[in-house]
Amino acid sequence: MQITEINDADQLDHYRLVWKSLLAQTSGATFFHSLDWLQAYWRHFGQDQTLRVLVVRSAGKTLGIVPLVARAEKTRFGSARVLTYPLDHWGVFYGPIGPRPATALTAALQFVRSRPRDWDLLALRFVQCQGADGGRTRRALRFIGFAPIEEADQQAPSVCFAGSWRDYWAARDGHWRNNVLRGERRLAEQGEVVHLRYRPAGTSYGDAAPRWDLFDTCLAVARSSWQAQQTDGTTLSHAAIEPYLRDAHLAAVRSGGLDLNLLLVGGRPAAFAYNYHYAGHVYGLRMGYNPAVSRHGAGTVLMRRMIEDGFARGDHTFDLGPGSLDCKKPWQTSVETSFRYTYFAPGGVRAQALKLKCQLKKLL
Repeated sequence: MQITEINDADQLDHYRLVWKSLLAQTSGATFFHSLDWLQAYWRHFGQDQTLRVLVVRSAGKTLGIVPLVARAEKTRFGSARVLTYPLDHWGVFYGPIGPRPATALTAALQFVRSRPRDWDLLALRFVQCQGADGGRTRRALRFIGFAPIEEADQQAPSVCFAGSWRDYWAARDGHWRNNVLRGERRLAEQGEVVHLRYRPAGTSYGDAAPRWDLFDTCLAVARSSWQAQQTDGTTLSHAAIEPYLRDAHLAAVRSGGLDLNLLLVGGRPAAFAYNYHYAGHVYGLRMGYNPAVSRHGAGTVLMRRMIEDGFARGDHTFDLGPGSLDCKKPWQTSVETSFRYTYFAPGGVRAQALKLKCQLKKLL
């Protein structure tokens, strides 16, 4: 195996075509696995991190790409140097890009082990152990002699678009279905209810209008809701992440990865759902509603219409995202858990203290 390490995000442009080709062969791929997302993310959050993208080749052929970042993270025992995936909780699942993830990850980890160590923790987070990963990360770490600690991380409810919309809807709780339909009727009393879904095909298809008017409408709805009061930087309208979201929006439009939804009641924006998608996989990034327009379940009505439209479009999965699990439970068809695998560097006092803490947590 030949490994090329890239530390400059601009140099990744040389690998754009091969990245795109490998992405199309990646099981469980999402928009967050794309080079377009990584470069948008890096422009806004890369200042205090070191990029370590490992390109794995054999016999002149690129087998896979393993994007990693090194950064300092706060712990109970002070700052620790962590080598991890770049997802940074924007999505739920992540891993190597390419059709042979086990081979690529094992080769990349062997390369990491052979280099001078500048990290305390190797933390491979966002692993879809029950799905696309299938235990490969655990086996790759053990194969090279890194005995990891495995921990469950986030729960991700999702909707599988197998079968028909009629079958899916009939399988929902009857009382809850009636409440959704009642909300539809009450909204209709206020004016015509319209679901607007913008999913451009991308630059390659001559369909890449950013539609900033729709993006700004989503922001306006978010600012009019409870999200305006949040200060943790997780909402669509938070000033600290808005520049990044705009950059990522443009990247998603150009690559054909945007899925923007608005619900209009009487011509007024009542709710939004801002999503990304890739090859039939939809990820729900943010959602909100405007109480000044209606309090009759506009967000619920929008969700019903999105899912029905997803069946019509031929989507295969709608990842509803972590958090607010009670609200998502009526919609979900399954729940997956992301895992993290952590290897603590031997000899480091801080790393071993953190390892002991993790071991005690698992015992308790």
